[in-house]
This record gives sequence, structure tokens and C-alpha cells, in this order.
Amino acid sequence: MNSATRLKIALALMAILALFECVGGWFAHSLALMSDSAHVALDVVALAIALAARLQAQRPATARQSFGFARMEVLAALANGGFLFAVTGALTIAAFRRFFAPELPHGHLMLVIAAIGFGVNVLVGFTLTREQHEGHDHGNLSTRAAVMHVLGDAFGALAVLLGGWAILATGAAWIDPVLSLVVAAILALGTFRIMREAVDVLLESAPHHADVTTVREYVLTLAGVEDLHDVHVWSLDGRESILTAHVLVDDRRISEATAIARAVETSVRERFAITHVTLQFECETCAQDARIVCTQRGDLPLVSVKPL
Repeated sequence: MNSATRLKIALALMAILALFECVGGWFAHSLALMSDSAHVALDVVALAIALAARLQAQRPATARQSFGFARMEVLAALANGGFLFAVTGALTIAAFRRFFAPELPHGHLMLVIAAIGFGVNVLVGFTLTREQHEGHDHGNLSTRAAVMHVLGDAFGALAVLLGGWAILATGAAWIDPVLSLVVAAILALGTFRIMREAVDVLLESAPHHADVTTVREYVLTLAGVEDLHDVHVWSLDGRESILTAHVLVDDRRISEATAIARAVETSVRERFAITHVTLQFECETCAQDARIVCTQRGDLPLVSVKPL
């Protein structure tokens, strides 16, 4: 089974679970279950983004979209994040209203649905984790993020499961809205992280693992590099990082400069996982505004020749 198929199965299971918990929460009069269904919806978004990334990567670049279509998933993440924030706000308001108008949920139904939700989350989490351990998705940040969302939702389902037991044991109606607020907080935290990462990509911010200062200081330690300026590091899609920079070198042959370029590309790929590097070489070994200096006999003047 290939990685795309596993992602599709996980996506289908989580979508069914979200609908199942939402309907079950409605019939069980459990706001906590409905909150958890919204959290599962966030996992569906995360899995959809991971799947979209896999499918979009197969689309070739065009003359107009020379970088391809990878940022479509970033725009989708931003739109879905705004929707999920609205859902979280609605669930929070409903939870506070439930405090003033308590309604005891059906503990047994709540328990069964939460147990099924917990089992599905563990199954999906195990499938995606196995995918990474087998090496199919090594380094795929979107899939790793999806795994974290699924595992987070498993903890949310476990909280609702324990809450169902507590309601059966005590008959306390306030437990349900409290659990709803806990799940809403988890949902808001995950949604904020997705939106922040999407905005960082759109603003072409430097990735956390490869900030400009650290990359510049490291490249300056490489042989042949005299100075580095106009350094830009950003991500095209939240996974692959790009570096552009002006590199100052001593006056040397083009073949030697090419060797330096290869050394820089290899080093930043291994150290910072930067996969695309564009370098512009500069040489300032001569006087200002001059690049070639010809010195003849001492009784002749110094001749400076500017590049054409």
C-alpha cells in the first residue's frame, strides 16, 4: 500500500468519525462530543493538506506558475483555519451557555461514541506513524503535522471518555461543558498553529530551523567564501526551503567558483534541509568600480579596466 493510499484511507476514516461524533453528540446531548467532532474536523483538514501536498507535487510547473502549485495547500490551510476558529468560538459560547442552563448528557451513549473515536484515532495515528518509520514519508512535515493532530485528538477523545464515566458516576452536568472548553482549547491551539505557519509561508518568513543569521554564519565558515550578503531564506510550501544570496569570493576561475557553489549547496542541504539554492558570485579584489587591474613597468601609469 503506497503512502497516498494510506493518507486517503486515514482521511476517509477521520471524516466519518467527525460526522459520527457530531451526530452522536447531538443525540447524546453532549457538547463535549460535538466539540471533539470539531477537533476531528481539524485532523481531517490536516490530512487533506498532507494528501493535497502529495498530489500537487505531481503537477508540473508552467510558464506562468514557474514554482508550481504547492502554495494552493497553504491558501487552503488558511481558509480552513479561519472556518475552524469560527467553529471554536461557537462551541465556546455554547459551553458557557450550558453552565447557566445545565443539561445532563446520556452518559452511556457518550461513553460508547468516545470509545469508538479513541479507537479510530489510535488506528489512524498508528498507520501514519508506521508510514514514517518505514521511510515513505521521512521528512514530510505536513504528514508529521497530521500525525500530531491525530494523536492530539486521541487525547481529546480520551478526555471525553473519562468525562462520560465521571458523569455516570456523579451525575454532574457541569462536567460536559468543562470538557467542551478543554477540547475547544486544544482545537484553538492547533488551528492557530496551522494559520501561523500558513501566514509565515505567505510572508516568505525564514523557517525556524534555518534562520538567516545562522545560515549566513555557517556559510561564512566554508572555504572560499569571503562574505555573504542579500541573504534570503524562505519556504515555498512549508516543507522545502529555498536560499538565495550574493557570495563574495576572491578573483578566481569560473570552475573554482562552481566548486564553491556545490560545496555551499551540499552543506546547507545537509545542515539546514535547504533543497533549492541560488547564488550570485561577486569579486572585489580590485579598486572600487574596477575588476581588472593591469600593472606594467613602473614608469607607466596604472591602468584600470572596468568590466563591460
